[in-house]
Amino acid sequence: MRGRKVLRPQEVADPTGAPDGVSDGGSLLSVTGVTKSFGGIAAVRDVNFTVESGESVGLVGPNGAGKTTLFNCICGQLRPERGTVELGGTALGRLPTFQRARLGIGRTYQRVEVFTDMTVAEHLLVAERARCTGGQLWRDLCNRSHPTPAELKRVAEVLDLIGIGDRADTPVSALGLGSCRLVELARALVADPVLLLADEPSSGLDVRETQELANVLRTLQRERGMAVLLVEHDLHMVAQVVDRVVVMDLGTVIAHGAFDEVMADSTVRHAYLGTSG
Repeated sequence: MRGRKVLRPQEVADPTGAPDGVSDGGSLLSVTGVTKSFGGIAAVRDVNFTVESGESVGLVGPNGAGKTTLFNCICGQLRPERGTVELGGTALGRLPTFQRARLGIGRTYQRVEVFTDMTVAEHLLVAERARCTGGQLWRDLCNRSHPTPAELKRVAEVLDLIGIGDRADTPVSALGLGSCRLVELARALVADPVLLLADEPSSGLDVRETQELANVLRTLQRERGMAVLLVEHDLHMVAQVVDRVVVMDLGTVIAHGAFDEVMADSTVRHAYLGTSG
């Protein structure tokens, strides 16, 4: 999928012939004809694209393009009026979010979602226990359940993978935003997803923290074979992480292909800057 030409809107929107970015039935993630409206206004309209196994794809576009709405349709927080989402050839249909997660979709959020009274390791332990559905969550609420050796091993592996093993016993309330984002990423990875959806992961981070996060995402893809779908406004970070980009504007896909080629396209420049110059 690397180095393909920039596709124009009519090529992107037409699913016949399966051009790049449109489902051909053999992709890890296939989004076909997805449409979602609010109050009669289409936030996402007839969106088609794919993510291959082990591929990193950037989903970019100006504010209000519909990127997060599309993410929520993929993860199950929202239900589209039309279109289909498939993971590994399985139609997700009406499956709730937790079942999509068990099929292999991991997710981080634009706003950090952590529990400030828990340690870093405890965040991952809760996620690991929920994944294994061992029937012990009610006991956790009463402080009557202790981590098993297998759970502790899995948590340690993920923390080391992300590079925050030295902060395992640190309360999240004592961490900066950059570290909290890494905790959220680690929590998503406990389930060993085949596809990670990362929604604005660099939001609020400084240059050093953004670079650290970019390195982690690239390592996950290259060394672990995990596919990544990245929504991100920091285009410098996108350029470092992704194999190709899909550009949205006003709810539709307007172009996709190799990063440099797409960002030089006049249609994309007009969407971002209001000019084709």
